[in-house]
Amino acid sequence: MAIEMTNVGFGNLISTARVVAVTRAGSAPARRMIDAAEKSGRLVDATNGRRTRAVVVTDSNHIVLSHLTPQTLGERVSGASAMDYDGATDETRD
Repeated sequence: MAIEMTNVGFGNLISTARVVAVTRAGSAPARRMIDAAEKSGRLVDATNGRRTRAVVVTDSNHIVLSHLTPQTLGERVSGASAMDYDGATDETRD
């Protein structure tokens, strides 16, 4: 039985089955989750020093920070294509 993994950026992988939510990093609730995870040792920073755009919450209550957008990560986790409904690909988005 193979474990499905999702690339969260810069070659960092997480188990797809353990992802509970993917959210924007800029909101106040997300900042509080990040701060609490950092204090309790449950924070994984996969941004490689870049700006944090998405926060991934796992079933083990770990928080993974990613430079990728929440939409891109959501597509990767759900197995959707890189093309969204308006026709823009990851390469054409900001």
